Amino acid sequence: MTAYAYARAPLVEPDWRRLPGWRDVTAAQWRSAGWQRAHCVKNVAQLRAVLGPVGDAFYDDLAADQARHATMSMLLPPQMLNTMVPGAVPDGDALRADPVRRYMLPLASDRHPRWPSHPRAERDSLHEADMWVVEGLTHRYPTKVLAELVTTCPQYCGHCTRMDLVGNSTPQVVKARLALKPAHRRELMLDYLKRTPAVRDVVVSGGDVANVPWRQLEEFLRQLLDLDSVRDIRLATKALVGLPQHWLQPAVLEGLAGVAALARSRGVSLAVHTHANHAASITPLVAEAARALLDAGVRDVRNQGVLLAGVNDSVAALLDLCFALQDEAGILPYYFYLCDMIPNAEHWRIPLSAACALQDGLMGWLPGYATPRLVCDVPFAGKRWVHQYVSYDRERGISVWPGSTHPYYDPIHTLPEAGHRWWSAQP
Repeated sequence: MTAYAYARAPLVEPDWRRLPGWRDVTAAQWRSAGWQRAHCVKNVAQLRAVLGPVGDAFYDDLAADQARHATMSMLLPPQMLNTMVPGAVPDGDALRADPVRRYMLPLASDRHPRWPSHPRAERDSLHEADMWVVEGLTHRYPTKVLAELVTTCPQYCGHCTRMDLVGNSTPQVVKARLALKPAHRRELMLDYLKRTPAVRDVVVSGGDVANVPWRQLEEFLRQLLDLDSVRDIRLATKALVGLPQHWLQPAVLEGLAGVAALARSRGVSLAVHTHANHAASITPLVAEAARALLDAGVRDVRNQGVLLAGVNDSVAALLDLCFALQDEAGILPYYFYLCDMIPNAEHWRIPLSAACALQDGLMGWLPGYATPRLVCDVPFAGKRWVHQYVSYDRERGISVWPGSTHPYYDPIHTLPEAGHRWWSAQP
């Protein structure tokens, strides 16, 4: 059994007034979704105005990453920024070590100096666009589709699997763009689903559904519920963790309650999926928003995290997060994914062998239904539990998976010296 001491840890909302730029922000402002969106941090100058003098070296490091490495532009809601170094006024050293900072505000010094990208990294690493049946609608699994309604989020995570499409362009990445108008794209998606009754499960995502104007999202959901073949609808939103104020808006909750009632009347499961990677980001406001969704009639709220080095790559960090989700916020720990093979992500990725050890270490601590599955998302095949690999060359870090000819690759810096030499010799 893994050495871990369980103790219930009630959630705490960090005091945003400890930060120089928010000393005069009232509780009413903090709870306002409009205030949160209007005060998102989008560049180094804005971050400096909030955090104050944490040292020029930190800001220079951040600016260097934005200029040379970042695949996602900076967009950080106050709610999320406030969970970094939650117990104190941050300084440069504390920020560098902070796990939430590590994936929300990557630094140039975080990136691996020799292998910032794996040689097999791809911008659309899961080949989702290759599986579009209409623009933005990925049909990969026999009975399930992914509907990408929007290409923006309330926050941008550095490790975003859809970095090819989501967010603003950066100096390194000119983003792909959807060509159709949103209304026409939704119309084509619904037409495909009407013609394809084998699809019973629709994941509504983006980007983030919190960035779809509510009336447009509600109309799309009601049209999905008109299809007898659709039995599961899942709304994907990082905003539940990064901007819970959005989901606490009375108009949104009222509209969601109406959609949930219609779903229940038609025997359809309506759930919300969110994305938290560390226990520090689960605060009382997050728990309040999650419970409000459940009170509105959503069947489940579930978490899908990503395994990230220096963030949650220990059994203790994962259990702390899972207990915060399950016990304090009413959010079901669901999946943790191996970080996808996008460019400039090697410092985040962990080897498959480490993921297998983490899965073993999680067993027995949580209820079975709340024990998350650790998975690899394999191009054209989909999610595979980390122990499901068909073969695994640990020297070269190459794993092969059921149903796919696309291998997954361990980070090269985690391989033995023989693996380094082999990859260095590859064209």
